Amino acid sequence: MRQYADSSFLVSLYGSDSNSARADLCRQANPEPLPFTPLHRVEFRNALWLAVFQRRCAKTDAHEIWRNVEADLASGVLVLSAASFGNLWQNAETLIEPHTPETGARSLDILHVAAAKLLNVEEFVTFDQRQAALAERVGLKVVTP
Repeated sequence: MRQYADSSFLVSLYGSDSNSARADLCRQANPEPLPFTPLHRVEFRNALWLAVFQRRCAKTDAHEIWRNVEADLASGVLVLSAASFGNLWQNAETLIEPHTPETGARSLDILHVAAAKLLNVEEFVTFDQRQAALAERVGLKVVTP
């Protein structure tokens, strides 16, 4: 796999928000399978249910979006990728001191970038500017749709 998409991209791709059209175009231009980690699973599902709480999404829509994710996992559009969590935490920790003071990266930003590095992808797809800055600093090509 060549690209790692963070949760902000996946939420826009599967849901409907101000970035969805750009996410769709990016995906059409780059249709190869994307890794889907346990981190994606937790953050994406939480984003869906947070949207329900904030009344930006109906429960039925959240269920439908998640069914679409599961269908794409079953068909290989998304590929379960479980990088060693021991290595993930260890690699993430090495990114904190040299990069957080310059990028303002949050913990989940750091974890996604560390996961991308562990999976040896070339490109990091995100709408999040902090993650983009961090990914670029560690040598990933950043795609901002």
